[in-house]
Order: sequence, then structure tokens, then C-alpha cells
Amino acid sequence: MRILVLGGTRFLSREVAAQGVARGWDVTCACRGQSGAVPHGATHLPWDRAQEAPPEVADGGWDAVVDVARLPSQVRSAVAATAEAHWVFVSTVSVYADNSSPLMEPLLDPVTDDVDLAVDPEAYGGMKVACEQAVAAGAASSVVVRPGLIVGPGDPTGRFAHWPQRLARGGEVLAPGSPDDVVQVIDVRDLAAWILVLAERRTTGVLDAVGTPVPISRMLAEVASGVGSDATFTWVPTGFLEEQGVQHWAGEGSLPLWLPRPEYDGMLAHDAGPALAAGLVLRPVAETAPDCLDSPVVALTPEREAEVLAAWHAR
Repeated sequence: MRILVLGGTRFLSREVAAQGVARGWDVTCACRGQSGAVPHGATHLPWDRAQEAPPEVADGGWDAVVDVARLPSQVRSAVAATAEAHWVFVSTVSVYADNSSPLMEPLLDPVTDDVDLAVDPEAYGGMKVACEQAVAAGAASSVVVRPGLIVGPGDPTGRFAHWPQRLARGGEVLAPGSPDDVVQVIDVRDLAAWILVLAERRTTGVLDAVGTPVPISRMLAEVASGVGSDATFTWVPTGFLEEQGVQHWAGEGSLPLWLPRPEYDGMLAHDAGPALAAGLVLRPVAETAPDCLDSPVVALTPEREAEVLAAWHAR
């Protein structure tokens, strides 16, 4: 297989390129190269995607192209240059307009212009819809995969890594919301391996790229098992956490994986069945957890967690 990875220096695109090399494929990574080096064994093809595609992109004779981009103009130009290849486009479950439902409809309205997410972060899902449409309209054949929360080594967000690191410290752990809230994650290595399967098989269609949905209490128990933790959980209701100023989902002062309910009941509860039938293989969360102990984390600090727990017990 001769494969073009658009990117190849960070997280998912880098993992795709690395696994492609490990399979013995001819892998080229087209990118600026400013975010890091491409994997050993892959070829770096310099390309600032704000510029026109260089001849090497159009003349590469690619069997498949893998793209994770979010800017519609970049996807349109890349598809135009490589239309004969089989495209695997990595989209997101954020294309769905109704986060309360796990159904794959309706989609957001497409945002066809390139929008700076620092100015308008809400444009992300709509831009991905426009990217999907560009791929479907321009590529000879294509498959769109829509991941939920991607986790594992190399994750720059820390949205999952908080939990292995917190549970490894042991003690009383502040657990958010209801233990029955459904969540799901997918290990970046499993997603990358599946993307290569889809490329090799020239699979077509649209698939949610997600792990098995489970109650958050079960997921955290598996994380604890994976890091050898004997921590205990104190489940604190959403209303109290919000009164205490704890933030949802990610970032400073947050409890990752915690989402407003029922508004986001469907975001981390998509059906993994079609992806599994199409060749996705998932590792247990307990195997992912220890590989996240060195990942960067920005979340609720230990001191702030202790304050919230103390307030809960004193209520």
C-alpha cells in the first residue's frame, strides 16, 4: 500500500503513519513539519496546506489518503489533488446536532468557510460537516469515520489521562454525577489500526469510530484496575458540583468525562456495533490507563478536589 497521511506529526495522524510503516507500507506524511518529526520510516513531504498542493501530492499515485483536517478549504484542495485515491476522512461525533441522542442524525448545517476556533469554537462541528461533504463529492471512493473521545499515549488534551493519574494516587476520589452515566472512549492505537484496515479494504460509507458505551462507574473501576489502585469513589451530584464551580468535560478546574445531563446523554453513547463489524478491534480500558500516566493533564487540582469533597461531607 502506498498511503498519504495528511499530517503525521501529532497524536492520531502520527499513530496512523507509524502503524502504516510497521505494516511495511510506503507512507508519506504531507505537512509543514513544525509540530514534530514524522515517524521513523515515513517520508516527509513538506506542505503548508494554506498553499496550493505541490506536484508531489497530485502525482503520488496513492492507494489511500488519510486526513484529519477541520478546515474546509484545506480538505477541498487536498481532495482535488488526490481524487483518484481512496479517502479515509476522520471527522467527529461533534457533527451531530442533537447531543442528547446517540443516533447519527440530524447533522449540523455545514460551515463552508474556514473559521478560527479561538474566535468561534462552535463552528468546529459545522466545518467538519463541510469537510465530509467535500470528500464525498470529490473522492473516487471514501469512508468517513466519526470518533468520539480519543484517548491514549500522545493525547495532548488530558481529558482521559486525569483519571489514571488521579486513581494512581489512591485515597478518596471525587467522582462526578451519577455512576450510571454512560461514557465511551477509543484508544488512539485501536483507531489508527482500524483506519488502516478501512484504507486497505477500501471500505466506503460513514461509521462512528467509538468504543463500547459503559457506565462511568465501570469505566473508572477498569481504570483503577489498570493502574493498580485501591482508591474509593465518592459520587457527588451534578448540581452540587456546579454550585462549587467545578467545570465540565475538560480544562482548568474540570472533571474530565463529566457532561451536563440529559443534554449530552448521547454524545458518549454511540453504537460501536457497525464499527466492530467493519473490523474495529478494541482493547480494554484497563490496558489503556497505564499508558496515560505520563500524559499532560489540565483538570481539577488535588487541592481543589479536597475542598469540594470537604464541602460535600459538610453539607
